[in-house]
Amino acid sequence: MITEVVMPAMGADMTEGTVVKWLKSEGDEISRGDILAEIETDKTVVEMEAYGSGLLRKIVVEEGVMVPVGDLIAYIGDADDEIPDVPGGSDSVPAAAAPTPEEPASAPAPVATTEAPVATGRIKASPLARKIATERGIDLATVTGTGPGGRITRSDVEDHSGAPAATPAVAASTAVMPSTVLPVTLSGEDIPLSTMRQAIARVTVRSKTENPHYYIDLSIDMTSAMSMRQGLNEEIGDAGPRISVNDMIVRACVKAIAKYPKLNTTFAVDHLISHADINIGIAIALEVGLMVPAILRTQNMSLLEISAATKDLANRVRGEGGVLTQEENTAGTFSISNMGMLGVDNFQAIIVPPQSAILAVGAVAQQPVVRDGEIVIRQMMKASLSADHRVTDGAEGGVFLGEIRRLLENPVSLLV
Repeated sequence: MITEVVMPAMGADMTEGTVVKWLKSEGDEISRGDILAEIETDKTVVEMEAYGSGLLRKIVVEEGVMVPVGDLIAYIGDADDEIPDVPGGSDSVPAAAAPTPEEPASAPAPVATTEAPVATGRIKASPLARKIATERGIDLATVTGTGPGGRITRSDVEDHSGAPAATPAVAASTAVMPSTVLPVTLSGEDIPLSTMRQAIARVTVRSKTENPHYYIDLSIDMTSAMSMRQGLNEEIGDAGPRISVNDMIVRACVKAIAKYPKLNTTFAVDHLISHADINIGIAIALEVGLMVPAILRTQNMSLLEISAATKDLANRVRGEGGVLTQEENTAGTFSISNMGMLGVDNFQAIIVPPQSAILAVGAVAQQPVVRDGEIVIRQMMKASLSADHRVTDGAEGGVFLGEIRRLLENPVSLLV
């Protein structure tokens, strides 16, 4: 059986590739997994594996030729297999396409089938087609379905010109619409920037200008963590600060950084500065702006100590119980921004210079997920890592974020 070898997509943004070098010749025996050729993308040269076995019967695209992703470049098959005369198997294309022009001719049959059940209310239509029909006031009984078995598709509804039900519905609703609306008045004026807002502007512009950000998102099952947190807080009672979700996230980041310290470095033109301490910056919103002071030397803290230090830091930022030290203001090595308390599901944060990464987390919310083939309700949280591409690559960031997820989904590990 002849197998077509096509130009593979070796990246989400790849649209075409060049055959740099064929590593097999026509007539060579090919096994699944063998390296057939070297393919050049817009970023690098990648080895292309064979996804079939047999003989390399024919090379269609020569070395140095660029072709779009999905185009035929070779054939693999048995010695007695017939190779199509036209590259791409053009003989088979008309055969596959032939039924298409005949479908309109056979359309009356599906129409009769579709209209017949109208009396019983059973009209074959896709959910999206029904939604669009409802929004536009179109009676599906008047729409001709071109899908399998006369099923009404989205395009059938969008192409439908006769929508008699739409006009009365719109007219009726228009008749009861109020003719006036309450005016909205906004004051047009120049608003001077506060000193803090000017500082935020400088820092964020510097970060987005100098730091080439990349972003990685994933979902974390927080069900076990939330259960453990409840148990710990019941034990703590009034004896000390209660454990928050953010405290557990801080502890997970500390342990992940200890395992992958690349995220705890600073870019310095021709080298990286690796920090001996893990100082976690906590984004704290104020009425006048945002501050990201750091909890210092968190690698030496337990979960309870992190909880106490976080609350003390937040109080001092808000002017309660003292002031921040210069080190707390400037020595952060990694930051966390949590907008879960605002009900935000997901967002991407801006790196705080001269740090190399920041973790953004959203709200913990009940969601249906699939576990062992069944749909169950779990408490899920979305997390997004923003990292400096000069310091670390996406694979490293992905592994790091995966470690944070592993720790939070196995929360007992946060206690040691």
